[in-house]
Amino acid sequence: MQLREFLPRVLNGDLIEMLHKARAEKLLLREQLWQSGAELQQQADFCSGLGSAACSLLWSCSSSEDTVTRWLGKLQSFLAVAAQTLESFVRSLDEEAKTQTEDHNSQEHQFVLAMAGTITNVAAVTRGRDFLSSSVLLDTLMKLLELMKPGVFPKLKVLMLMALYNVSISVKGLKGISENPGLLPLIWTLLDDGDWEVCLHSLRLLQSVLLEEEVLLLLGSALLDPDLHARVSRLTSSVQPSLRLAAQQTMEDLQALQQVPLSQHLFNPLNPKTKLKTCFFLD
Repeated sequence: MQLREFLPRVLNGDLIEMLHKARAEKLLLREQLWQSGAELQQQADFCSGLGSAACSLLWSCSSSEDTVTRWLGKLQSFLAVAAQTLESFVRSLDEEAKTQTEDHNSQEHQFVLAMAGTITNVAAVTRGRDFLSSSVLLDTLMKLLELMKPGVFPKLKVLMLMALYNVSISVKGLKGISENPGLLPLIWTLLDDGDWEVCLHSLRLLQSVLLEEEVLLLLGSALLDPDLHARVSRLTSSVQPSLRLAAQQTMEDLQALQQVPLSQHLFNPLNPKTKLKTCFFLD
């Protein structure tokens, strides 16, 4: 047999063997990749479950004022982790695709809700809100509320709004929140959220702003914006009694601002019906 007749058969055999090996290696790599993905998902589920359980326990404990007071020396590290976790979660939301299908009872959702609830309870304690008044967490909460589209995860929005409101009970906290230039645009947006509880707690935050004379001077003519008044006015006809009442009281205060120059509000308090601030404590 001549060499040229033998050579193609040898080459073809080597080529076929090489292709078989390559295919086997590809299948092995695919199986290893699938297994690694499954293991990563198991680890993620475990971490979500652990985080949910731990933060739910923290949330429950934070309903005690004495407990929150004892935490103060160690809160900074928790707040840093909380800010990173909430921001990562909110940025990962695919609002358009998940608005109708999100499982708010999932471990991941319960994890972030418990974390936000703990922050709200910390802010419900006098020393806790004083501690939070100088925290960058407040700006983070406002930024995340701005990122979330209307109708997306209203429970989380409500908890973050409650936390901001609780901090605003402190004059120092309210000034810190009001110095953020995005505060009023954020409130305007949330008043059109579509979820009545989000609208209600946005109004309460606005009411808190309207009750502090120094903050009125800080925000100035932005509070006289016709668009803000129109959005609040629409809520005065809400079918939800608490939302309707809050909107009516807020409209009275906004109308009072139009009638009296802002500089005179240092001597002319607004609607006494909204003067009393009550913090939100969550069990």
